[in-house]
Formats: sequence, structure tokens, C-alpha cells
Amino acid sequence: MIAHRPSPSDGLTLPMNTLCNDARMGIRPAATIVVARPGEPHGPRVEVLLLRRSARSRFAAGFVVFPGGVVEDGDSELAARWFGSRDELARACAVRELAEETGLVATAGGLVEARGRLPGDTGFPPPEPSSLPEMARWVAPEFLPVRFDARFFALAAPRGLTAHPDGVEVDLAWWAAPEDALESHLRGDGPLLWPTLKTMEALADCASVADVLALRVTPVPPPVRAS
Repeated sequence: MIAHRPSPSDGLTLPMNTLCNDARMGIRPAATIVVARPGEPHGPRVEVLLLRRSARSRFAAGFVVFPGGVVEDGDSELAARWFGSRDELARACAVRELAEETGLVATAGGLVEARGRLPGDTGFPPPEPSSLPEMARWVAPEFLPVRFDARFFALAAPRGLTAHPDGVEVDLAWWAAPEDALESHLRGDGPLLWPTLKTMEALADCASVADVLALRVTPVPPPVRAS
């Protein structure tokens, strides 16, 4: 029997003024990618790739996140080239951001280290869309000053890859068990945004990378307090 432990979201309230220093704007499309690898023998069952937003980041500075970012103008063209349809721009954004933020490139043969490269470059055939299943879609609530419509995707990774943070938006990158990320959040030294937190709670129940790829997370609204 697994003993019940308090959820990191128990009693959590979300302050309204700590996430971004931009003025209020319309909702923006974005994409996130949850990269999962097998844990070490006799260790965690699954580890995921985590990043820390740098102090220079305009959004969520100091928060622990999965790779991802805002959809850019060129992503529809990348989607057409990589996946055969401009409708895949969110999936293309997730893969592009992963490469730019960490130097890890998703290819038809799997994830590889290749700083400064993108899928579709010579020697790096793009992955199949089926290798990047959509895990969730989080639309930020209306009370937030900056709102994102973020699609979450999943990707399998082998052990042995090193992520290299870009040093601009991201200053740290590491692999961690979801349980460890949740404990850091509880301690206050690894804060998680609400969608990341709820995703991490779901990941903690995954027994394998296959479970991560099959995971579908139902968005729930955050509790709120004015500040």
C-alpha cells in the first residue's frame, strides 16, 4: 500500500503579479514538451527534463519549467516542412524550443545532442508526429495579466543525453524524478507554475516512459488570491 502524502497543490494559491512584468495582453499560443527517460536501475522509474527560467527571462523568472515557449511566425513553415501541415505549428514550436533551449534535437531516429541544429537540418531528419503525442492543453484563466494557450507534448529520450541551457532564457537544465521536483516545489526552492505542477503530479504516477507517452492530463483551474 502506498501511503498518502500531501499534494504540493494542497492549499496552494496563485499570486497574480509575480509571473511576468509585461503589460496585460491578449492570449498567446504556446507549446511545451515533456521529455522523459527511464530512471536508473533501483532508482526512480521515470526522469523528466527540467529547466530553470533565468533571472533575465521576462516570464516566470526563477521558476522550474519544461522546455517550451511562444509560437513564432516561422513555426507554421517549420510545421509544413517537418510534419507536412501548417496545422502542426504547436508541435513544431515545442520541438524548436527544445532544440534552442537545450541543444537536444528530436529526429526520426530519436533525441540527440546537437547544439545549434534543428530537425530537418542535414543529417537530422524530423521526427514523426506520432512520436510527439499531445498530453494536454492549458488555457490560462482570464484574471492573469499574460495568458497563454499552451499545448503540452511528450517525447521519449534515452539515458546519457546532456542538456545545455541556452544561458539566456534558461540558466539550468537537469533530469529529475517527478517526485523530487514536487518535493522541491514544496520546499520552495523549485517553484512550479500551475500547469507544470499539475502535470508533474500526474507524471509522478507514471511507471514507465510508455506511461508518460500515453498520459493525458485534464486541466483544472488554479485557486486564486489577489495580491
